[in-house]
Amino acid sequence: MHDEQGKSTLSQRKRMMRTMKYTVSIEIALPREKVAQLLADPAHLPKWLRGLVLHEPLNGEHGHLGTKSRVVMQMGQRTFECTETITRREPADLREIPRTSVVHFDREIVGEGMWSAVRDRLTEAGPDTTLLESENEYRFSGFLMKAVGLLMPGAFRKQSQQHLQDFKAFAEQGKDVREATD
Repeated sequence: MHDEQGKSTLSQRKRMMRTMKYTVSIEIALPREKVAQLLADPAHLPKWLRGLVLHEPLNGEHGHLGTKSRVVMQMGQRTFECTETITRREPADLREIPRTSVVHFDREIVGEGMWSAVRDRLTEAGPDTTLLESENEYRFSGFLMKAVGLLMPGAFRKQSQQHLQDFKAFAEQGKDVREATD
């Protein structure tokens, strides 16, 4: 009986949350192994992750499976704090990745009124070109976050695409978003 009640409560909560899913992608003119190493290096995050104020591991090693991190983002006048958990990183060693392997970086992000899963995949698009695909899923709860998700779904996709473009500019040309004048 308790399990049934627990299941119905979980189902009710899921129905109360607004869900949004989309995928964005970009080609990067670098070998997949190099792209994976740049993406996984915490020293580079502030250079391409626009709005990042803080990204600090609470346990484990940055970017490794199971690691939880505190993340603070600045978006306009608003500051948003959340917890990121690495749910998949394959392969664990980003050196000498077999040509046929797909590199996976998955993380779950939880903040006030929001749950998100980001599943990044790196595949070879050519000998020195990498396709970075980012599958994003958001669930919103609470009136304000549900309204934001309902009224501004394009803003989330646009921001995700901007992050990919910023990463591409950093990886290919060394551009740092903190030095941008726009």
